[in-house]
Amino acid sequence: MILSRKELVAARAEWRRQGLKVVFTNGCYDLLHPGHIRLLERARALGDLLILALNTDASVQRLKGPSRPLIRQEDRAAVASQLAAVDIVTFFDEDTPRELIAAVLPDVLVKGADWAHFIAGREEVEAAGGVVMALPLEPGYSTTNIVDTILARSAE
Repeated sequence: MILSRKELVAARAEWRRQGLKVVFTNGCYDLLHPGHIRLLERARALGDLLILALNTDASVQRLKGPSRPLIRQEDRAAVASQLAAVDIVTFFDEDTPRELIAAVLPDVLVKGADWAHFIAGREEVEAAGGVVMALPLEPGYSTTNIVDTILARSAE
């Protein structure tokens, strides 16, 4: 299910009343690969619902450069929303999801270990009694490396 920020905040209030444990993670998820899937499955196992917040196209461009994203946000959301591990997909346009995380206040905030040095929203989640986790990445998978491999092979 794909929700707007307003819809997500309202749904979160209902999930809190129901006593559901909400897990939140975020990222570009430009080219979906096995590393993404395994991280999402591990995150989902930590609670009752998993929210995946995707960077908007504009946000991806600011972070990754003008050649990204490869897949537009509506298509990335459509694919992600069909994954068994993902319950809710939403977007954020800021450079970090801190504002969205502060509005949702998940019980568990998850990022890949490559972001352990800076997890946006950590302070807000911990102040509200939540847990922040940096999960190990699946070795050998990186969207940037996949793109570089494709470009190198096409140049041969």
